[in-house]
Amino acid sequence: MSGARKVHIKSFGCQMNVYDSHRMADTLASEGFIETATPDDADLVILNTCHIREKAAEKIYSELGRIRVMKQEAARDGRHLMIAVAGCVAQAEGGEILRRAPAVDLVVGPQSYHRLPDLLARVARGEAVIDTEFPVEDKFDHLKAPSREATRARGVSAFVTVQEGCDKFCTFCVVPYTRGAEVSRPVAKIVAEVERLADAGVREVSLIGQNVNAFHGEGPDGRAWTLGRLLHRIAEVPGIARLRYTTSHPCDVEDSLIAAHRGLDALMPYLHLPVQSGSDRILDAMNRRHTRVDYLDVIARIRNAQPAIAFSSDFIVGFPGETEDDFRATLSLVDEVGFAGAFSFKYSPRPGTPAADMAGQLSEDVKTERLHQLQALLDTHQKAFNAGCVGQSFDVLFEKAARHPGQIVGRSPYLQPVHVMAPPSIIGTVCRVTVTEASANSLFGELDAAPMQHGEPMMAEAGG
Repeated sequence: MSGARKVHIKSFGCQMNVYDSHRMADTLASEGFIETATPDDADLVILNTCHIREKAAEKIYSELGRIRVMKQEAARDGRHLMIAVAGCVAQAEGGEILRRAPAVDLVVGPQSYHRLPDLLARVARGEAVIDTEFPVEDKFDHLKAPSREATRARGVSAFVTVQEGCDKFCTFCVVPYTRGAEVSRPVAKIVAEVERLADAGVREVSLIGQNVNAFHGEGPDGRAWTLGRLLHRIAEVPGIARLRYTTSHPCDVEDSLIAAHRGLDALMPYLHLPVQSGSDRILDAMNRRHTRVDYLDVIARIRNAQPAIAFSSDFIVGFPGETEDDFRATLSLVDEVGFAGAFSFKYSPRPGTPAADMAGQLSEDVKTERLHQLQALLDTHQKAFNAGCVGQSFDVLFEKAARHPGQIVGRSPYLQPVHVMAPPSIIGTVCRVTVTEASANSLFGELDAAPMQHGEPMMAEAGG
């Protein structure tokens, strides 16, 4: 493929899709594609899809209907617009996408992104292509690294995939079928990627995986490393000031990870730890492999190691067979833990998952009412957590200019947006801020002192 062409990639769902979209763009850049923010002038549109959320596939087909019209208009102008569907919906739906949306040229699963140049060459020859295999080769060995300029343009925080797939087989979840079994990247390759990011100005790295704390990548010593050990190694990379990781499973929180929360200053005191339900009966039906007490014990162990920590979580309401008592158990768990944030969803069946065929499917009315109750309680806790930050001082990594003139926004150790009046020169630096005001989702404050040096340890004093 010769000549500069434009690609528009739209990501849906999780952080791993954002990471994958960046890597697709990096791979296509070497083929002469440049990114464009809108599909209007694109030669290639890629929808990088997520199958976790409710009616995900239908939303994609609706989006494809709009792009089909754009493809027809492009053809009238003598321009060929290629359409690709990637990600977990692509993996799950496969040929059904081409049947329902014939305008699509390429369907590619999440393990085959490194093949994009060859797949697009086949499309250019007039083929409609489907690649949803789980290839033997490691896609990370083939995906192109981003340029220094591309990394800088994406900001001072970056995601790095360290693990993919899941072996847990929760009965509601499609991930084991769309992403495959758990696979961890070698430590040396992860460190090399983080070093490239740091060299381009990245100051915060979030390690991501479908079940990130099941990480067992091969270390330089030839042995499998834990996530806790990996975090300590990445903290040694010059320029990296902050570390995070997501998403974790309660059953895989082991001692070295808890020790990292105790002794690693760069590891932020904020952990997303999905529980899904507060009822043991529903947890068992979900095949979560832990009880309510197990989950609370993990919370207590981490809090004992890092008293400043705060937690967020995921919840599903209206799972098949959920009674009012089961739902009340979830509400009481929220009160017991006091989450600083959370994502909550109505249960929706995913074809091919065991829960889709379970008896006791609840009505939409019941699920909607329970979701409203749960979300209201979660909002109350989030507002209380934010309000408790007022008067506290902690370090903020500033990321970009805010909407109001003279205002810069960054992230607190707890991922809250923090707005201050300051010059643009603080972008990319860590500054101490005293919080003066809190809204439902953001904090506002005043700078305490000059920016800290890159890589200097963080401190967090707000309570969790």
